[in-house]
Amino acid sequence: MLAPERHELILRSLRRHGRLRVAELVAELGVSAITVRRDLAELDSAGLLRRVHGGALGITSADHTAGGRPTIGIVVPSAATYYSDVIRGAQAMADRHGARLVLGVSSYDATIEQERIDKVLGAGVTGLLLSTALGDADADKVGSRLDDIEVPLVLMERAFGFPQVAREYDHVRTDHEYGAMLALRHFAALGHRRIAVNLQATVTAYWLRRGIEAAASTLGVELFLSPVDLPMEGKDPATLAQLDAFLAECESFGTRAVLIHSDEHAARLVERAMELGLRVPEDLAVIAYNDVTAALAVVPLTAVSPAKFILGGTACELLLRRLEAGAPRPVAVQHLSLLPELRIRSSCGALQPALH
Repeated sequence: MLAPERHELILRSLRRHGRLRVAELVAELGVSAITVRRDLAELDSAGLLRRVHGGALGITSADHTAGGRPTIGIVVPSAATYYSDVIRGAQAMADRHGARLVLGVSSYDATIEQERIDKVLGAGVTGLLLSTALGDADADKVGSRLDDIEVPLVLMERAFGFPQVAREYDHVRTDHEYGAMLALRHFAALGHRRIAVNLQATVTAYWLRRGIEAAASTLGVELFLSPVDLPMEGKDPATLAQLDAFLAECESFGTRAVLIHSDEHAARLVERAMELGLRVPEDLAVIAYNDVTAALAVVPLTAVSPAKFILGGTACELLLRRLEAGAPRPVAVQHLSLLPELRIRSSCGALQPALH
């Protein structure tokens, strides 16, 4: 069971009973006491419950307004991997300003997202941080729902604008197009003139594809955009066939440089390449995109690293400033782009120039 599912079950039980003990949750969820305590700590940090010795208590409306502390909602597609750092950044900024966060997780499902938004707003939050389940490529499906939100709103990693929405919203996003350029520029500096790219079907891929194509034109390199759906794990025949198919494409295209989104997919590809006798980076230079687990790969992965923690903190600070200003003193809408950085590790470092 994934953490967001456990969190939802814990909160549901807490609404029914008002108080829960760790031992009860261990039996109900079928996980260890350590896992339950970690879940309770995360939910307490998000302001969704109050930890007590041996368990947890539900949050009341009085808890949300105690001491005049502003309460901010944050709804994200996931509480793990990429967005765990975004949440931590927002939480750190909220703590600095004496605010509390109420977390909702959509699991990249637009229907669930609306339920989470409604629940968070129903908790009496004064503002909302939102990273929608659907991305910029699907802005026409999102805009009208944003316009129905009555509290101040700051978008994270989304850049919706006219004509998809009736009014402009503050947003803080990573410049993923720039991130794609960083990766290709590094390959080009090492002498690679042909580069294979594999992008998973994610919201980020929309911006990466635009950046990759623009950078390739500027740098004068050839691209191969692979349609193969790379796996993150596994050694079953179907999984190995997918990995082998991509490596065969690279050989056919004549490239020894690959950009992979995301870390987990890149790490599995490197493992398979080494199983087949390829050396990384001598025979296959790899750059991953996201830099969540890239440093932990068998061969530490060079990776484009978005400023995830800073993004969450910046978005939260922007919202708090708008709340502090109030309606009589309007604040100009801000569209902020944060530049990612390239973290060079063993999979694609400062090597001798490539042969092609």
